[in-house]
Amino acid sequence: MDANKELITAHKLAEALNLSVETIWRYTREKRIPFIELGHRQYRYQLEEVVRVLNGGEVHEQPARYEAKPIKKLTYQDYLEIPDEPGYRFEILNGILVKEPSPNVMHQRVSRRLQRILEDYFSEADPQGEVFDAPLDVTFQDISVVQPDIFYVSGPQKAIVKDTRIDGPPTLVVEILSPSNSRKDRLQKLQIYQEAGVQHYWIVDPQEHTLECFALQNGRYFLVAAGMDHDVIEYPGFRGLSIDLNALW
Repeated sequence: MDANKELITAHKLAEALNLSVETIWRYTREKRIPFIELGHRQYRYQLEEVVRVLNGGEVHEQPARYEAKPIKKLTYQDYLEIPDEPGYRFEILNGILVKEPSPNVMHQRVSRRLQRILEDYFSEADPQGEVFDAPLDVTFQDISVVQPDIFYVSGPQKAIVKDTRIDGPPTLVVEILSPSNSRKDRLQKLQIYQEAGVQHYWIVDPQEHTLECFALQNGRYFLVAAGMDHDVIEYPGFRGLSIDLNALW
């Protein structure tokens, strides 16, 4: 690949070839088109070389021989253009696409049981509020699109509830861990929720039978309640809310 020719992103290449970005990414994973890898999952292309290969040439991956430029962050509009893929769900975390398998049966059981508890509580504590579950998009500043397992939007927040998404930070977000997403929920999404101003963030681990409850204080999350197995958690952020963990497992 000639390093002097213009290097373009997958988005520009997709536009030039009238293909979807996902198709370009799939061709890249399968090494069906030539590319230069700048770092982990960061690629650039030369239009003429790609066209030549798609018309019957060979595919060769080349090492980077130039200074990397910043990668364009994906937006909510990009997210809307991602083709559906059965068995997977997609999120955009600070402009980066994340793909993971759909939740398993235990994940869904725990999610359903906890959602029922929260709906019963908030129907009394905040009749104007709403409890939602995945799949429903929640967007932050157009470069993060997440699908929390469960979340609560309080009555005074109703303006963030749009026709097709929640545009802004819910009062409470609950993520239920799966083997494929533990690191993402504990690190990446925790940071995103913290910066977005989500007041309460809970992490449920069905395998370890644990619930960790974080509250936003002075811009940072602090663990304010936690339990495991058959504990009963009295969450200080919502008066009168009691969660018998035995009911989740």
